Amino acid sequence: MNPEEFRRFGHQVVDWIADYRAGVASRPVHPPVQPGSVRAQLPSAPPDQPEDFSAVLRDVEQVLLRGLSHWQHPKFFGYFPSNGELSSVLGDYLSTGLGVLGLAWQSAPALTELEERVLDWLRQMVGLSSAWRGVIQDTASSSSLIALICARERTSAFAGVQHGVSQGTAPLVVYISEHAHSSVEKAALLAGFGREHLRKVKVDAQRALDATALEQSLRADLAAGRRPCAIVATTGTTTTTAMDPIAACARLARQFNLWLHVDGAMAGCAMILPECRHHWNGIEGADSLVLNPHKWLGAAFDCSTYFVRDPEHLVRVMSTNPSYLQTSADGQVTNFRDWGIPLGRRFRALKLWCLIREQGVSGLQARLRRDLENAQWLAEQIRREPNWHLLAPVPLQTLCLRHEPPHLSPEALDHHTLAWVERLHSSGSAWLTPAQLDGRWMVRVSIGALATERAHVQSLWRELRDVVA
Repeated sequence: MNPEEFRRFGHQVVDWIADYRAGVASRPVHPPVQPGSVRAQLPSAPPDQPEDFSAVLRDVEQVLLRGLSHWQHPKFFGYFPSNGELSSVLGDYLSTGLGVLGLAWQSAPALTELEERVLDWLRQMVGLSSAWRGVIQDTASSSSLIALICARERTSAFAGVQHGVSQGTAPLVVYISEHAHSSVEKAALLAGFGREHLRKVKVDAQRALDATALEQSLRADLAAGRRPCAIVATTGTTTTTAMDPIAACARLARQFNLWLHVDGAMAGCAMILPECRHHWNGIEGADSLVLNPHKWLGAAFDCSTYFVRDPEHLVRVMSTNPSYLQTSADGQVTNFRDWGIPLGRRFRALKLWCLIREQGVSGLQARLRRDLENAQWLAEQIRREPNWHLLAPVPLQTLCLRHEPPHLSPEALDHHTLAWVERLHSSGSAWLTPAQLDGRWMVRVSIGALATERAHVQSLWRELRDVVA
């Protein structure tokens, strides 16, 4: 494709995306698609001869679009917000079009220096001190893995990178809430701790990590000859948005010389609101944290930001520094290849930079406050309605609810819950996430899509009552 062809089709793609976003509310949130039906419409072998790009765009419209759930739909209330604000989409487009790679500062100086600047903007936006420095990773899964590798190496005096994770006379132990995200458990396994040495600490009445139980677990492991290594606390757990007690975890981390990592993947975005920062009181006592602008904040996926207080430790753990990447500038600059797993790095900072500049901090804050107000409105309706129940506090924008007709057994109630949410999904009018809490099925409503206004939440509430009638 030459530049003129790119110009012609590029205009078509931008127009198509603009039309899609403008009209997405008229589509079913989730398509009536069966497993394998999209794949069956795609040729089993690649084309031998070149195709006109118009044929590609036609298949996007007629095949792929009909097999997509619409995350940007105003009545998408599933999982978590994954907002691609259009200014950020353009930033991602610029990144891909420029086609540069951040192998080293010298390979793309502006890539590195914009990332340094925009991550410092984000640091200021969420109220962190100047002691923190940030880097963009792909997802929180990668960030948590890096954090636990760094924890392992600090506790073992770098025995892992020198001799392998089997070295050491006593096993290292990681502590998480029983409601921590599954990616944290996976990170502990990949970092070599093993399931046997992963402690899932019970939660309190607010479904947050119980600090007393955590301390008891720490002391029990020490008495048994094991070595406590790291605590992973969560600001906004996946199921209920519970807020683990960061200050208490930081106190225990200091007392027992542990690494404290904070997973704020979704709820960390709320910290651009000063009135929400009490949810992570004590954050300055953490060693690392992750928050994902590609969720509620509005950056196009993927854009996960990982902050550390000791970047020199991170570099010592992650650096390999082959001769073909060494330059005369290395002592004066940041080489982000040493701050994570990949060597090649995309120009991800562009989409976050475009988002913050086009929206402004005040614009981002206004949208998040809108979502918080809509969540509280829906919570109040549920509290007033017979047989509807909130199952957890609503600190931010996620509600855990269940319709409980009288005289149903627990098994019958599970069947009722899954049946009505399936009817709602089949209608195409909204999308929610069923999940288990305390061993029983309930439904999560996550409010926060870019286009979701009060009218859409009101419509959802009417549909919820109708679908169980």
